[in-house]
Amino acid sequence: MEDFVLLFRQPDTDDSQVSATEMKAIFKKWDDWFGGVAAQGKLNNMGIRLNSQGKVLKAGGVITDGPFVEIRERLNGFIVVKAENLEDAITLAHGCPILDINGTVEIRPFFMNEQREYNLLSGKSAL
Repeated sequence: MEDFVLLFRQPDTDDSQVSATEMKAIFKKWDDWFGGVAAQGKLNNMGIRLNSQGKVLKAGGVITDGPFVEIRERLNGFIVVKAENLEDAITLAHGCPILDINGTVEIRPFFMNEQREYNLLSGKSAL
């Protein structure tokens, strides 16, 4: 098994117009999806939902507001999953609620040699 990060990106929208009832339904979709991945024994790390505020440090010490100055979407959060390969990780990403709002899931593997070197492999010891 390898570890993959699933990065959730969504359009940069104003969530303040979402009612409490709608927000509860949205969170239930996420909980159900996370639960489905966990039920397969493939949820390695829940990550932490990211705040939309932040700064960007660029080369030369330039600091800008952001972190979304140059894009029209925002990185909403991430999880780390265990999968046999990239195709398996992509299968896990299907059904992610971010897709319901025209968001995306970026699926990225970690460098395996670093996973082994730092004993970060899911359920395995360092080789």
